[in-house]
Amino acid sequence: MRSALAILLLSAAPAFATGLAVEVEGEANGTIQIDLLEDVAPAHVKQITTLAEQGAYDGVAFHRVIDGFMAQTGDVEFGGPDGDPAQAGRGGSELPDIKAEFSDIAFDRGVVGMARSQNPNSANSQFFIMFEPGPFLNGQYTVVGKVTEGMDVVDAIKRGARDTGTITGTPDRMVSVTVTE
Repeated sequence: MRSALAILLLSAAPAFATGLAVEVEGEANGTIQIDLLEDVAPAHVKQITTLAEQGAYDGVAFHRVIDGFMAQTGDVEFGGPDGDPAQAGRGGSELPDIKAEFSDIAFDRGVVGMARSQNPNSANSQFFIMFEPGPFLNGQYTVVGKVTEGMDVVDAIKRGARDTGTITGTPDRMVSVTVTE
């Protein structure tokens, strides 16, 4: 009876938190540690970790970076070293789009959200990291995580054009993205 109770209690224990270690090179150099919120957005976290484990994010550019707002990356179709820089930001992965998992978590500095088109259920592989709070995004985009270390690296990412965030020249890249426990 005791061993059955112990097994039941252990199976009810929370799983270890999942995260990402994002190694960045370019104007910014270093590692960004992200705590993924699998309890808040389980389908989105599963998609991101699957892509990271496949190596799909390795070499992908920060293609849209707006000073005072956010840095966007994750276009595994067009944002990689062999992709078309003119198309970066328009692609996704071969995995299906994900249904929105909105929460009451505010888009504060360091929050990681999923990019999408006008359709709330169109998130796929792209994500963004907030430089500053963006309350107008609250409840409109899925929050997937929070930067726990490396905001200095985020702050150093090469900025794009003021109005569009489009990068000219060589963009900063995620040289490797690994799943952490």
